[in-house]
Amino acid sequence: MSLIFTVKQQNCAIIERFGKYHRIAKSGLHFKIPIVDRICTKLTLKIQQLNVSVETKTKDNVFVNLVVAVQYRVLPDKVYEACYMLQDPEQQIKAFVFDLVRAQVPLLDLDDVFSKKDDIAIAVKNELEGQMAEFGYGIIKALVVDLDSDLPETRLKEEQLRREEERLRERELKVRAELTARQNELLAKEEALKNLEAKLSSQNNLNN
Repeated sequence: MSLIFTVKQQNCAIIERFGKYHRIAKSGLHFKIPIVDRICTKLTLKIQQLNVSVETKTKDNVFVNLVVAVQYRVLPDKVYEACYMLQDPEQQIKAFVFDLVRAQVPLLDLDDVFSKKDDIAIAVKNELEGQMAEFGYGIIKALVVDLDSDLPETRLKEEQLRREEERLRERELKVRAELTARQNELLAKEEALKNLEAKLSSQNNLNN
């Protein structure tokens, strides 16, 4: 029933009149009409962080658990949307992160997941920015802060070495194939040159 109220720095308050949105009160001292006006809610404009843990499977059938840290805040010019369009922003962010990670990680082998953590984080941030902006929230940063697999550490190292050996073998086979193709090309040119020399020699004999 108070006539006077204050809003702290880096916060804002939503004022309703007769149950309908009336105005946004920013930090400082404010007045409201008792009974007629009421503070619907107060929102912080500070940067907040949410850690989202996602378990999924890689392309080579290894279960991994990623922890994605998302830093977000209410956009100062979209306080109305943040208040009335989304009841639980953290649950919405979690749902988006779950969908994004589970769409990307199954396309990658375990080694690629480790080496492309930054790419995954950038993709999460870019997608979240577009999705959450309409609800009045800005995404400051997204980072993959932890990544574990269900493989024991020794097994994980063995698996990484095995994949590295496979990549080296594939590279070696590719180099050998290129060398063979080059040799065949040189042999074909050499054979063509011999045929041309034989033809020229035959023509010279006829002319003589």
